[in-house]
Amino acid sequence: MTSLRKLGSSDLQVFPLALGGNVFGWTADEAQSFAVLDAYAAAGGNFIDTADAYSAWIPGNEGGESETVIGKWLAARSNRSDIVVATKVGAHPSYKGLSAANIKAAAEESLRRLGTDHIDLYYTHFDDETVPVEEIITALDQLVKEGKVREIGASNISPERLQASLDFSEREGLARYVALQPHYNLVSRDTYEGELQDTAARGGLAAVPYFALASGFLTGKYRPGASVDSARAEKAGQYLESERGQKVLAALDKVAQEHDAEIATVALAWLASRPTVAAPIASARTVEQLPALVAVADLTLTEQELADLTEASA
Repeated sequence: MTSLRKLGSSDLQVFPLALGGNVFGWTADEAQSFAVLDAYAAAGGNFIDTADAYSAWIPGNEGGESETVIGKWLAARSNRSDIVVATKVGAHPSYKGLSAANIKAAAEESLRRLGTDHIDLYYTHFDDETVPVEEIITALDQLVKEGKVREIGASNISPERLQASLDFSEREGLARYVALQPHYNLVSRDTYEGELQDTAARGGLAAVPYFALASGFLTGKYRPGASVDSARAEKAGQYLESERGQKVLAALDKVAQEHDAEIATVALAWLASRPTVAAPIASARTVEQLPALVAVADLTLTEQELADLTEASA
């Protein structure tokens, strides 16, 4: 049994890979989504990440499709108590921003779609600088007091606003962010390392990085001359054109060979080893894509291997 990781200062214990729910109701239909969720749970996984906005960007969708699929799965499997469900507020087309009224209304909708009476981890999806942190934290604290949310987190926030939020929580004795969801991976380090990471570390927050595999680039399937059928192929392919991208792939190839492991597993293992990181997020559209992701739980890289990857990605 894979050992679970403590999520920051919270009581939540999570599998070292969070399963991204952005594909559910988008590139994975309900049956595919159920199969991926079943396989993840069978591998010991217990940490599912979604957002109320997934997948509003698809013509004909309105947002909430992913939460709805996850809610149906939880009901069908009767396993709600075994799963740590994380979702987000602030980007749904009908519930934009982080006003207190919007947070309250959006949370009710998420609870309804997920078919549950509580959200384990509730993130602000994108900071809303038009709203004082005091209003945001007070609204989130109210949800915690009502038992509708267990813990709160932030995503896409500046170090200054994160620190101000933590200071207000401390000062007033209100619910406090325990997790941060930053954009962070081997080819995007400056999106987290530095002041934001320092703020998280000082505050005892756990990082749960998104784009952990750089839109699929860090799976190793993007190579010169290769054509990849993916909704994110164009974005991922851009990394191949950079010197850093090529150096990182070469370093990943070498380490993966040493361990007879998938390149994606090695990239996730590097990320999981970084200071503050509790569990990277990665999504699987098919069951076949999942083993390389959950294998991060059992792969330990040597100090030298970690150093080589860090140097290649500098």
